[in-house]
Amino acid sequence: MEIVKHLVEQKPLVIFTKSSCCMSHSVQQLISSYGANATVYQLDSLPNGQEVEKALERLGLKPSVPAIFIGQKFVGGAKEIISMQVQGRLTPMLKEAGAIWV
Repeated sequence: MEIVKHLVEQKPLVIFTKSSCCMSHSVQQLISSYGANATVYQLDSLPNGQEVEKALERLGLKPSVPAIFIGQKFVGGAKEIISMQVQGRLTPMLKEAGAIWV
């Protein structure tokens, strides 16, 4: 878990993805539509990607991607982000984290 903590430190918005995951792509598009510029880590491109993926699975994610951290806080995967958007909670959380300014 320490490796994930290190990767999300001091970044307002982090998304862990895999290049083959269509939900990861959809989440990235959704979040970028708010004007947010996420730090994206593709697990299949990282040298220690398998280690990071195991740490994400320990957080309870099955599948392990997409995994979204806003303001260094783990918020979940695609289902949680879409739910937050529908409930109107995504924009305030992105603003509070400094991921968007409008």
